[in-house]
Amino acid sequence: MTALLRAERLEAFYGASQILHGIDLSVARGEQVALLGRNGMGKTTLLRALMGLVPTCRGQRLLYGDDIAGIPPDAIARRGVALVPEGRGVFGALSVVENLTMAARPGRDGRATWTLPRIFELFPRLAERRGHGGHQLSGGEQQMLTIGRALMTNPDLLLIDEATEGLAPLVAQEIWRTLGIIRGEGVATLVVDKDFRSLSAIADRMVLLAKGVVVFDGAPAKLAAQPELLERHLGV
Repeated sequence: MTALLRAERLEAFYGASQILHGIDLSVARGEQVALLGRNGMGKTTLLRALMGLVPTCRGQRLLYGDDIAGIPPDAIARRGVALVPEGRGVFGALSVVENLTMAARPGRDGRATWTLPRIFELFPRLAERRGHGGHQLSGGEQQMLTIGRALMTNPDLLLIDEATEGLAPLVAQEIWRTLGIIRGEGVATLVVDKDFRSLSAIADRMVLLAKGVVVFDGAPAKLAAQPELLERHLGV
């Protein structure tokens, strides 16, 4: 498959501390990639670096083959990448509709697959609460809103940090179902979460990080066949 996004020998720093050590990673068009690892292993830093939010990086970041090093996050977003951050970042004083419509724009190629009605079809709970402020929503509803807001930019690639952290099991199941629908629409995703089994059911490929280094990159079944690797790096 053709790489939509590729990182080559990517290093990232916060001050004098090096977090990523020569990461090689690719996400193909329409591919769903799971990013796993224990806390503090560099997963969030990797997503932020790919989005241009880590100021000190070395190595290459290629989007559609173009080097995006030094390009600001808003320009990367306009080129078709959307981030669903850990902590969600919902605007509490704005309604559900306002949170969604503020992000609305056509995709890089002019398409507008994801519209307000389509988001409400994807997340009926948001439709029911369309007039509620962001601060009035539950954690699960806020996560739906954040994913919906990212989709309103009609991205080619969705970066999702901690997709179901802190969510009730039924709400988490709805998020996993949603990611399957998004994949069916041809949107590539790079998803961080700790739920190995749920990720195994939806991901085309799994990437495992340990101390800022990729220690596994391959099919879910191949990772599941290495229980010692799972125990060492995930405690599964």
